[in-house]
Amino acid sequence: MSDEYQIEIPQSFMALFVDPGRQKPNASREVVAGRYELCEDMASMLTETAKNMLFSLGITERDVLERVHRGLVGEGAVVTQPEAVWVVHRLAELLDWSRLEIAPTAV
Repeated sequence: MSDEYQIEIPQSFMALFVDPGRQKPNASREVVAGRYELCEDMASMLTETAKNMLFSLGITERDVLERVHRGLVGEGAVVTQPEAVWVVHRLAELLDWSRLEIAPTAV
């Protein structure tokens, strides 16, 4: 069995690829797994940056998460808007911070 099938993709991420009223993802497992790995790695890598922002800027956890989200969806973004929200939620989870509710934006 290849490594790609050994990756357990959380339902919260898989849901990003399921269209309303459907049950199956709109992308292949290979694509979803690749996007998941990117987003999970990004959330993990951002933990130190987020902690440093909290300490050095003297801002709240919410402010840190909002800034991270703005950075993720800014010019040159490598993740989609829904993926950026997922990354911020995962980052909050990794840091044991309160989850930031982010309103969806029009695309």
